[in-house]
Formats: sequence, C-alpha cells, structure tokens
Amino acid sequence: MATLAVQRAGAKTASMARLTALVGAVNRRRRIPASPGEVLDAVHAVRRVALASPFRVACLEESVAAVIILAMLGKNARWCHGVAADPIRLHAWVETPDGDAAAEPPSTRRYTRTRVIPETKEPVTA
Repeated sequence: MATLAVQRAGAKTASMARLTALVGAVNRRRRIPASPGEVLDAVHAVRRVALASPFRVACLEESVAAVIILAMLGKNARWCHGVAADPIRLHAWVETPDGDAAAEPPSTRRYTRTRVIPETKEPVTA
C-alpha cells in the first residue's frame, strides 16, 4: 500500500521519480543483505497480495514493494530498472545478493540495467 500511496501522491509524470526516491530512502541505512530465499519470499508475497489489489500492480510497483518489505525486516536487496530494444520495453526487478533477478524469467537478462539502487561499482550491463 505504501508503494501505491507514494506513486499516486502527486503528478503522474513524477511517479517514477517518487518511487525511485522511496527505494533510495529505504536503502540508505546500512542493512544486512537479504539472502536469495528472503528476496524470493518478498517478491512472491507482493505478487500474492497484488492479485487482490484493485489497482495496477506491475513490475515497478512489485519491485519497490519487495524492497520495502525487506527493509522493514532489516534487510536490503538491489533494485534494478532496465530497458530492452526491438521493441523498446522497460522493466523493474529485484536482484538477489548473487546478482540473479528474483522470480524473473530468463528473458530478464535481455534488459540493460539503466538504474540500480543501491548503486554498484560494477558496470550496469546485464
């Protein structure tokens, strides 16, 4: 619900900026990296709840909500936003500490990461 409230709390054109600011804010505090299982559990929990939601819940909302759940548990995970070409597609996902996209199909590897929170020192190519 926090994700949807932040997303809808202002101009529609700035909703992505608000959500990425939220992800940045919850990742600012030092937290223990979430295990791959914890990341998967958070993503699956969000997807189960989203099934009953009367609002649009897609990859952006799901990934932000999963990061918030992990932060509430004192854990963190890497949030990613990327783009794929031909046709141009945007996607957001959460990565496990070992760099795997959590609960995502293999096609997610086709996306080039354009935004990663928290930022990493490695190149942002997928």
